[in-house]
Amino acid sequence: MTSRMDLIEVERKRELADSEPLRRRLAELGYREISSLTEVDTYYSRPDVDYVETVECLRVRQRDGSAEITYKPPSSTATHSDHGVIAKQETNVQLADTGQAGAANALLAAVGMVELVRVEKARTTYRRPGNDGTTISIDILAGVGAFVETEILTTDSEDAAIQLADIEQAIGVSAHPIVRVPYRDLMMHAHAT
Repeated sequence: MTSRMDLIEVERKRELADSEPLRRRLAELGYREISSLTEVDTYYSRPDVDYVETVECLRVRQRDGSAEITYKPPSSTATHSDHGVIAKQETNVQLADTGQAGAANALLAAVGMVELVRVEKARTTYRRPGNDGTTISIDILAGVGAFVETEILTTDSEDAAIQLADIEQAIGVSAHPIVRVPYRDLMMHAHAT
């Protein structure tokens, strides 16, 4: 039996000029909205290792009555393809409630982690009925833009990359520009300009 810890998250983000055509296309294909919420992510790095450079992720996420701490390991040619497909195993720690997010942020600061940026995004997530764990999320980042993230949870990242491309083709986003950096980096760049 496969546990959540054995699964690899395989995803790709693309930039959208307008999210409405995609919303209509998803409805046409039978996708159902499974959530619509605001996520607030606070990203951290170590003082001796630049997580932006290593493309590591350590964040505290708050959303809709829940909170979690997530870590994603450094990127390499094995985790990032030339086609913008990212395949990494995440470590997630669920917190008791959103109130615990403040404690988690304080803990990370107390052990010397450096806060990089806070990213607030409106996320609407869709799933096709009978689907095996593939989700399509439309993300709106204030001051940055609109994006689509196609994500598959799997134990076989090679097969998932092919499935991901097929799904993007079917939903009509395969011609949209691939976003190769995390939202954290997009937000940091937006704040720097």
